[in-house]
Amino acid sequence: MSAITPFLWFDGQAEQAASLYVSVFSKGGKKNSKVLSVTRYGDAGPGPEGTAMTVAFKLDGQVFTALNGGPQFKFNESVSFVIDCKTQKEIDYFWEKLTQDGGQESMCGWLKDKYGLSWQVFPASSANKLFDKKKPERAKRVMEAMLKMKKIVIADLKKAYDQK
Repeated sequence: MSAITPFLWFDGQAEQAASLYVSVFSKGGKKNSKVLSVTRYGDAGPGPEGTAMTVAFKLDGQVFTALNGGPQFKFNESVSFVIDCKTQKEIDYFWEKLTQDGGQESMCGWLKDKYGLSWQVFPASSANKLFDKKKPERAKRVMEAMLKMKKIVIADLKKAYDQK
């Protein structure tokens, strides 16, 4: 178990969000993803009796807790989660699933899902090679190409890197 668990505040959608994330990650090849437990409000509240208070879940081995805490707090872009994708197919899959039903595309591989949670869908291992400090002109072209993208397209980054 991780020593640090991200704790996410929802306004009544914790159980639905956890189920969505687990489904998306499981179907996206991140097999170590599942709902671990659900704690429900009792008659003492503050939420309606029987509704989810907290949901513990795992995405690709990382444990999260979702809380139905109410409308007081909203997600913003100052916190996001990176999905390290190895292929364009993975990028396309996570991008499509996390932006559907009201999610929003942003720039440079960033998006917000329908709950307002920010994600970075990014090919970290291949992109790190393209931002080679020993080849600053190539790295600059890669950065310029990436800054024009919403969803990352690995082939376009490689094309910018290889450009003469």
